[in-house]
Amino acid sequence: MMKNLYVLLIVIGIFSCKTENKEKSILKNDSTELEEKVNTSFIQQDESIILNRYLLPKGYERENYSTKDFGYFLQHLPLKPLGSVVKYYDGKEKTKQNVYNSVIDLPIGNKDLHQCADATMRLRADYLYQQKRYDEIAFNYLSDGKPRYYKDYAKGDYSKDKYRAYLETIFSYANTASLQQQLKSITYKDVKIGDILIQKGRPFGHAVIVVDLAKNNNGEQIVLLAQSYMPAQELQILDNPINKQLSPWYNVKNGRIITPEWKFTSEDWKTWN
Repeated sequence: MMKNLYVLLIVIGIFSCKTENKEKSILKNDSTELEEKVNTSFIQQDESIILNRYLLPKGYERENYSTKDFGYFLQHLPLKPLGSVVKYYDGKEKTKQNVYNSVIDLPIGNKDLHQCADATMRLRADYLYQQKRYDEIAFNYLSDGKPRYYKDYAKGDYSKDKYRAYLETIFSYANTASLQQQLKSITYKDVKIGDILIQKGRPFGHAVIVVDLAKNNNGEQIVLLAQSYMPAQELQILDNPINKQLSPWYNVKNGRIITPEWKFTSEDWKTWN
């Protein structure tokens, strides 16, 4: 019985992301060293949080966030030293390194669960958990489209172990399709820090999250995007394969949004309720 359940969970998880998608992959899977591909113009190499590591292009400014804001939480995510390689859940290294410029220093467990949509849900949940807003932590199951609330799962036990167990359950039964249905659509003009780009599976989907944002006097916005992928792996800050002079920042605009391992459009923007 348990073996059959495990197989079912793996099948469900497959519909979150895809390991290799030649049609949607932008960069070749080669052995380019990380240091050779990173545009360091906007990177302070010795800094260890997003806010401090990434410099802004001229004319752009970040918004100010209080310690209670999601934006503050995301900007202060810890980063591994520049040049670190993304690790899979089993400790192996991601061979496709010409995708990202930094690795977010958060544990992902030793199960193949922390994939693309899971990572975005994890960041949102971690923020709410940190703020002790337990009743707001809820994600829909794919099977019936109904939310599963952390508060109901915890039954008064808000320990880290119980919280991690809840997340593993969510990662097993929710994915890009369920999250895409759960979230509210927005236009590219309304994008803010913490919003996500998400496509549900046909049969496979993907999701990335805005972990930093800045504006200029004309109201134009740029963002940093982070992703996990499949197999389960550490969160990573993406390079911009289309505009290498701006990389790792992305312009927020109408039309296609091409990331190293997926193509989105401005119709794919979603925000948390």
